Amino acid sequence: LVLAAYLADIFGKRQLVQVVHRISRSTKHTWDDALIQHGVFGRLAQLLPGLVFYFGLDLVPGLPDGLIIVGENLAISYGLLMLSLAASALLSATNTIYESYPVARDRPIKRFLEVAKIAVFVLAGVLIIATLMERSPVLLLSGLGAMTAVLLLVFKDTILALVASIQLTSLDMVRVGDWIEMPQCNADGDVIDVALHTVKVQNWDKTFTTIPTHRLIVDSFKNWRGMGESGGRRIKRELRIDINSVRFLTEEEVERFKRFALLTDYIDRKLEDLAANNAELGKATENVNLRRLTNIGTFRAYIFNYLKHHPKIHQDMTLIIRQLQPGPTGLPLEIYAFTNVTEWSVYEDIQADIFDHLLAIAGEFGIDMYQEPAGRDLSALASIRQSQAG
Repeated sequence: LVLAAYLADIFGKRQLVQVVHRISRSTKHTWDDALIQHGVFGRLAQLLPGLVFYFGLDLVPGLPDGLIIVGENLAISYGLLMLSLAASALLSATNTIYESYPVARDRPIKRFLEVAKIAVFVLAGVLIIATLMERSPVLLLSGLGAMTAVLLLVFKDTILALVASIQLTSLDMVRVGDWIEMPQCNADGDVIDVALHTVKVQNWDKTFTTIPTHRLIVDSFKNWRGMGESGGRRIKRELRIDINSVRFLTEEEVERFKRFALLTDYIDRKLEDLAANNAELGKATENVNLRRLTNIGTFRAYIFNYLKHHPKIHQDMTLIIRQLQPGPTGLPLEIYAFTNVTEWSVYEDIQADIFDHLLAIAGEFGIDMYQEPAGRDLSALASIRQSQAG
């Protein structure tokens, strides 16, 4: 009987499963490939030795009734185990098939299928124990009521993860492919897997961080998906201006800046406003009483118009050039804009090109960038003092 069961197992694995594989390869559907990939048919084929053993017990002469009952119970338990494994493989194949559709990116079901797997194995375990003990599974299930506290303790993490997974899915908080930041978990990178108990993140340094699912509900995190969907990535960086270089423009400089294509309209409009305002002062013609153009204001207008005409700046999003509070490190001139490209490397190139140009052209406005003294500066100062002393 054992030999017959063994032969049935070999027949199922080498013949029936191979036939199913050949049929699957000849079809154009992909769902049958997923079933084969996860071994659904292989698990079902393993039912054959259990069936042979179960029905063959009655054909063996001279076996005691007690031994036959034990053998049948073992065969049934084996069948239940194989069915539960086949059901688990079927659920995994279902997830693979579902992930082939675009909707899977926004609404993953992997975490719910994992809950279904737990339910399948728990049910199979109850049925197997009931079969081996020759008791009704209803009696075993009724006894679980007294073990509720123990079960809640054992499955605490699973329950928390399940509730968190439902919230994450219903509120669309995290998807595979999202860039999230969660400093308290040292996570900063792309989400590559969202399971029942954990969310796996590949950080930018190519390391992996595994975050418990419920932590994404309990703690705060930043999701950069909105940046990608909006089509714009923010530039927020300062130019530190040496305050000693801030001054009024001379008439020659005003005439020269009129020839700047990006400043022509600004200069003409500003001169009209200043003339109108200064005319109200009457005979107060001293320069100290008049409003005049400054190099820092003209430079700020140049930056604004330069970005306004830049092909890589998103013109439908916020564009601000503002002064921040002066401090020990100079006058911060903040540039707040958005590129129309969100790809990291391209974004960095655009940002670098913009600031390369602004740093290089600042001298045309008589503006110096603030920089703390370095070794060369100190050496030059020491040389000057030595020459003065000599």
